[in-house]
Amino acid sequence: MATPNATLRAVRMGLLMSQDEFARAVRDAGRRAGQPNEATKRLVQRWESGAIATPRPAYARALETVTGLPIESLGFASAVPEARVSEDNQGGHDVELSPSGIAAAGTTPTARPSPRGNLSGVWLSRYEYFSSGRGDTFTGLHYVVVLQHGDRLTVRSLPGSSDSPLTMDLTVDGNVITGTWVEQTEDSGYYRGARYHGAIQLLVEPTGRRMVGKWVGFGKEMDVNSGPWELIFQDASTNKATLEKYNRRPEV
Repeated sequence: MATPNATLRAVRMGLLMSQDEFARAVRDAGRRAGQPNEATKRLVQRWESGAIATPRPAYARALETVTGLPIESLGFASAVPEARVSEDNQGGHDVELSPSGIAAAGTTPTARPSPRGNLSGVWLSRYEYFSSGRGDTFTGLHYVVVLQHGDRLTVRSLPGSSDSPLTMDLTVDGNVITGTWVEQTEDSGYYRGARYHGAIQLLVEPTGRRMVGKWVGFGKEMDVNSGPWELIFQDASTNKATLEKYNRRPEV
């Protein structure tokens, strides 16, 4: 059974696009680049379901244009063993895994379920960091979309919640969540578009409505910094109306 591409779905939802709208944006990007494609809602569904492991180059370039992310950051496989060209009505523009594709390469460990069950939904992300250049502590706030598939969590900030997009890729083991974070700071801000990244570990409270932990990451002075990070549950729904509701800057 194919593993759903939760990353692509989270990115699309973070852009507040339906599958139809996303397909239209991919077609428009291809047309503007002089490489027309035939992206449809069904094709987007197959990407997100994991039925298609990686798109063909023309689609990959259009996806990068629409999302502003490299194809490697959109949840697609970096290599496709035993691949074959799809013969469906997409005109052979994508590559699918054969039934024996990656299944024999290994198995995914089964993690203990999280306290609340599935953690998918909208959360408020809040972290603190000390700025040595300004000599003060600051708070970063984002509304984020969390999507859970098995023991994996994909976290993407809503575009209207901050000018500095935030992403996290996490693994759940009981009430312990471990993974990585990336933030692309705004071009006109204090950090002038710098990209910061690091590791994070969180504990899920028994109610499942709060994750609390710490981040670690590098600083400007060749040092390693850390600070508190928490995610506070807002809404279990991830439909378009809910995402539009939270596509705004959080109140301090």
